[in-house]
Amino acid sequence: MRRNHYFIAVPLTADAKQAIARFSGDAASSLPFRTWVHEQDYHITLAFLGDVPPERMAPLCEAMNAVAARCAPFSLELAGLGTFGERTAPRIFWQGVKEEAALNELRRDVYEACLALGFSLDRRPFAPHITIARKWQGEAPFQPEALRSLPAASTVFSVPEIVLYRTNMEKTPKYETIAAFPLLGAPDGRSG
Repeated sequence: MRRNHYFIAVPLTADAKQAIARFSGDAASSLPFRTWVHEQDYHITLAFLGDVPPERMAPLCEAMNAVAARCAPFSLELAGLGTFGERTAPRIFWQGVKEEAALNELRRDVYEACLALGFSLDRRPFAPHITIARKWQGEAPFQPEALRSLPAASTVFSVPEIVLYRTNMEKTPKYETIAAFPLLGAPDGRSG
């Protein structure tokens, strides 16, 4: 039986998704990655949880509600492109966002709450990004300098919530919203 994987993420607005999708459509003709992410699947992962047994779902949702209640809504700006993996054959092509303290604080709080619930999480430093393509398959090696000439998507979008997603590998789009947690904190850091 196939297990479902879950993760906590920042969802993107329709405008931000459309901006990235327009860029991806143009970039796909010159960058031969094997798969391009469906527009509805764009997000910024805060914590990848893996399999979540049913008995752990209610405590997880309670913890995410508590985290979200302390965080005020904020905005992010799309900026920059990059890759993860081998320099000449990257496994991930991503769209970045400008550095934002509120995002880093939210990720820290989500991460700590998940650790406190006993989830085993990735220990690598947080590198906020939106995956737009996977697995280089070009006949020639990938040339990182090619990214400098691409007109990356650029827009500012609001972040009013975080979301618990479930991965459905057999479907497109493959990420299903299980629960959303509105950011309710006041801009000065006090709960609303």
